[in-house]
Amino acid sequence: MELGKRRWLVPDGFLPPESSRGMVSHECACLLNATDRQARIRLVFFFEDRDPIGPVDLTLPARRTRHLRLDDPTALGGVELPRGVPYAYAVESDVPVVLQHSRLYTSRGAYALFTTIAYGE
Repeated sequence: MELGKRRWLVPDGFLPPESSRGMVSHECACLLNATDRQARIRLVFFFEDRDPIGPVDLTLPARRTRHLRLDDPTALGGVELPRGVPYAYAVESDVPVVLQHSRLYTSRGAYALFTTIAYGE
């Protein structure tokens, strides 16, 4: 049985421009490949007032997980997402995967963590 979906959408992306107390505000795309085949994954990032960024192509080995820090250009093949700018992103995979999106917000001395399973089909 294959678990997951081949297409995922995350409509609420935002890298907070500020951080505090030594913890960097960031977002993470947490991917799970529970299949017995390597996944070829493509991400594209969308904005309100500018052209999309991407594609970003990566692989995820069979029966493995990967946590992509979306504020880390090395994790995104050199792509640097802007801070303080709302964005959305789409993920496509050639095998079913699961995508969980998380945000750690540390601005203004507050800590907040939210996570959600993305919309998949």
